[in-house]
Amino acid sequence: MSGITRLYAGRLAGMVVRGPDTDAIGRVRDVVVIIRPHGQDSRALGLVVEMINNKRRIFVPMLRIASIEPKDVTLITGSVSLRAFRPRTGELQIIGDIIGAKVHTDDPEFEKLHGRAVEIADVELELSRTRDWIITRVAVFGERPKFGRRPVLHTVPWYHVHGITAGGVGESNDTAELIAGFEDMRPADVAKQLYHLPTAQRTEVTEELDDEKLADILQELSEDRQAELIEQLDIERAADILEEMDPDDAADLLGELPHDKADVLLDLMDPEESAPVRRLMHFSPDTVGALMTPEPLIMDPATTVAEALAMARNPDLPTSLASLIFVVRPPTATPTGKYLGCVHLQKLLREPPSSLIGGILDPDLPPLYADDTQETAARFFATYNLVCGPVLDENGHLLGAVAVDDLLDHMLPEDWRDAGLRPGEEPTNG
Repeated sequence: MSGITRLYAGRLAGMVVRGPDTDAIGRVRDVVVIIRPHGQDSRALGLVVEMINNKRRIFVPMLRIASIEPKDVTLITGSVSLRAFRPRTGELQIIGDIIGAKVHTDDPEFEKLHGRAVEIADVELELSRTRDWIITRVAVFGERPKFGRRPVLHTVPWYHVHGITAGGVGESNDTAELIAGFEDMRPADVAKQLYHLPTAQRTEVTEELDDEKLADILQELSEDRQAELIEQLDIERAADILEEMDPDDAADLLGELPHDKADVLLDLMDPEESAPVRRLMHFSPDTVGALMTPEPLIMDPATTVAEALAMARNPDLPTSLASLIFVVRPPTATPTGKYLGCVHLQKLLREPPSSLIGGILDPDLPPLYADDTQETAARFFATYNLVCGPVLDENGHLLGAVAVDDLLDHMLPEDWRDAGLRPGEEPTNG
């Protein structure tokens, strides 16, 4: 990410948001943040953007931002979720909730402000080395002078500002604090903690989690617990959650539900999202076809090394799937044209950026086939020391890829997630 690395959130209001092709998508209306307890970084989650064409307000994650310049914000991709933005518990908006709020400060640099309510004028965000936009400082008004003079502004470090929590300004909310605490936890650890909550609180938290987060958590639960939670959701939201899940996990979950409900959910899903799920559900559960993801890194041979590395950097891509690039004749959507071979990520790192990946293929790695058994897949990974492998049909078209973590998930006992990392240990909240 290039461009500005430190700014006040108020400056973002009204900025034009553009896709990578520079076409205007909308304008920034607010910044969504998550407030963490003191000692932990509070950070921006994304922007509320008002679309130009229909005035709908949508949410754009900060990780989708390529750069912030003085007059506009440029996204990494022009593909954004068009769902209407809805505030969720545990999230605050800087302009809507924080600016104008009354707080107090214990900054030793401004003793005259101690014990008094001060008003927030703006919030500073700074880009960290991990690409997170962290709240670092707050501009506050001191005492407002009389006779229309301009108020005096003071800049206070965020950790000296008190009175704002995940529940809001001057408010406490156990559910909001719990959800805020989930933010830096791995989905597997959140899943364990979530399942051990009292039923009523678990239901409340589930309702308030955003769809993408809940999908990540569901994928870390055993399939019967996934089914239990999805049954508690409104049918339309359940379909939205399934769209956010990896197709192979969504197919496994639907296989646990009654056939009539699974059919309804598939019909409610976006056709582009449900199509790969339907294909996976046709494979026998004990085959490689049922384990694979239809969305690995797939490119044509004319792709450059630089372009391939840029795609491999996608933060939404699991590490295992980023380790291998599959090269095919067009079309590159599964099922693809003829499969040509693969390129290892380490190989890409050793080649000139302008080289074409078609010239550095490993054509000799044998593929897996959709009707291969799980044992065959295990032998494949053990033989070639890989964490990901291509899955072909009998005509040499790439259908997807199978990752070693998905294979282990199915080869371990069914209750392995419930038993935890070391069966017999008491569950923890970390």
